[in-house]
Amino acid sequence: MNIGLAHFRVGETDGVSLEMEKWRKVLEKMGHKVFFISGTPNYGEIYIPEMNFHSERFKRIEYNAYRELRDYSSEEEFKKDILKEAKIIEEKLTDAVKRNSIDVLVPNNIFSLGVALPVAIAFARVIRNLGLKAIAHNHDFYWEREVLSKPTCDFVKECLEEYYPPKDENVKQVVINEIARKELFVRKGLRSTVVPNVFDFEQPLWKSDDFNYDLREKLGISTNDIVFLQATRVTDRKAIELAIEVVGEVSRRRNELYGTLYDGRKFTSDDRIVMLMPGLIETATNYDNFLREVAAAEGVEVVWCNQMMGAERQNTEGQKMYSLWDMYVIADMITYPSILEGWGNQFLEALFSKKNMIVFEYPVYLTDIKPLGFEVISLGEKYSERSGTGYVEIPREKIVKAAKETIELLKNKEEYSRRAEKNFSIGQQHLSYKTLEEKLRQIISSFNS
Repeated sequence: MNIGLAHFRVGETDGVSLEMEKWRKVLEKMGHKVFFISGTPNYGEIYIPEMNFHSERFKRIEYNAYRELRDYSSEEEFKKDILKEAKIIEEKLTDAVKRNSIDVLVPNNIFSLGVALPVAIAFARVIRNLGLKAIAHNHDFYWEREVLSKPTCDFVKECLEEYYPPKDENVKQVVINEIARKELFVRKGLRSTVVPNVFDFEQPLWKSDDFNYDLREKLGISTNDIVFLQATRVTDRKAIELAIEVVGEVSRRRNELYGTLYDGRKFTSDDRIVMLMPGLIETATNYDNFLREVAAAEGVEVVWCNQMMGAERQNTEGQKMYSLWDMYVIADMITYPSILEGWGNQFLEALFSKKNMIVFEYPVYLTDIKPLGFEVISLGEKYSERSGTGYVEIPREKIVKAAKETIELLKNKEEYSRRAEKNFSIGQQHLSYKTLEEKLRQIISSFNS
């Protein structure tokens, strides 16, 4: 079959874009032909500018739909504008579907997140008008986001009811965790299939090679320095302040690390403990400045290095861009203190990198991931608001406990390796491409049942 994977953006490092790449590989391995449909120019097969996640119009529609109807004289004017743009997208999408003989559309977050109303309307119309099969891949729902929970007018409420997601029989619903599966049924009466985020555990292991051998040097990090990697984007819900506090506590106990580390390196009083932050800064607040303040208070050296990282390795006229995988190669510990995740791509990456993790046990971790038996350094499952900031804090004893356990692991070759290998094995068994292929076969075959 010809299958169109659609999203507002593709080829980026956000979780949805990453998961689409995985679906593409597995679907192509199954013998299907795959097309990317998005608002991202110069990436993928079908480009529809009106879908562009980063456009000012995209942001304006979201603002007027959920914050304040400020750019229109009335709800009717807003509605006309939305429907006019939906018609444009519908025509372009219809042409693309016919031209490429697409049999199945897979909208990613288009029928769930609540943003870009014209895109959802257009996709629903095309699916209905052409009698297409569709798999609504719902990574995030509008009711999970406070900013999207207050429609500014009745038209937006009607759109949320009709299109998020549409209740058509030929639209199969896919969610990425058990919490979403239950909530979708309670709110919309729709049954869905849980397809967890997965990872290619069969690919060659990431290691030091002829490309990344100089990465530590380029970052100003020496061979024996201890590196904590925060591999996520820099945004509020990632609660990176918790990771900085753990690294700060480890740094205050640095004398306990002197001597031989888990991998045979020697750590001395001349060596440093650094925190690597390669992620894109995506925050509407001053969150990155807040993190800098926390780091300064904790005495933590943070290396902000997004400017050196690309979606893939590049070497243009001697100017290298490293991949996220290269960052994992030079890391000693992975921090993953998110308080909210739809699933957790960085958790999977850390499993594959065979590095140990410091994890806040967010809701989906508790329901979908922890039961599989992973061993991590836990920051607990409860947090509170940090006074005067709106950001996150956990009891100090949790920070200290995590720091002590981190030091023990960094000093214990056998235990570090045992945990890493065990976690890798569990991931390979339950969260691999093979798991995804089995799920997709079931969903696709259900269209004919």
